[in-house]
Amino acid sequence: MSWSRKMRASALAAALTPLALAGCFRPLNGAMGGKLPDTLMAVAIKPIPGRTGHYLGNDLIFAFNGTGSTVKPRYRLEIDLHQAVRVPLVDTVTGLASAASDNDRADYKLIDIESNKVLVSGDVVNFVTYDRTNQGYGNLSSHRDAEVRNAEILADQIHTRIAAYFARGG
Repeated sequence: MSWSRKMRASALAAALTPLALAGCFRPLNGAMGGKLPDTLMAVAIKPIPGRTGHYLGNDLIFAFNGTGSTVKPRYRLEIDLHQAVRVPLVDTVTGLASAASDNDRADYKLIDIESNKVLVSGDVVNFVTYDRTNQGYGNLSSHRDAEVRNAEILADQIHTRIAAYFARGG
């Protein structure tokens, strides 16, 4: 087989591979015959202490029930949030931190309210790095922005894992 024929065959194989795999994946929102959103709306979020906990709780409430409709809760989501701020870079001339990272870990448990049984549990971890300057308000604003970004990512990870649990028939 000549080189140009091999290249054409490789290009054709690369173009057809996504079509061959198209039937292997099922969208999460189409799982359970369309009942998944109703199931997720029945998850009540237990309040999480702290500022980042507040952000995380709000993001989870929106992720599970973004419609604002009131649904009788069948499940309770409890989260234990652990936070740490690390200063990875220090300017050698001034001795001040030039960057920091906000490291968060959320341990979660989904509990069936009727039986008080833990259905699924786990932990999610994320860290966000942000710049620090010699301006106090700028540092505070950067840190809060890092907390908000961390909360969004942790909420998305928790929501995805619980949705996958229910989509598998849990």
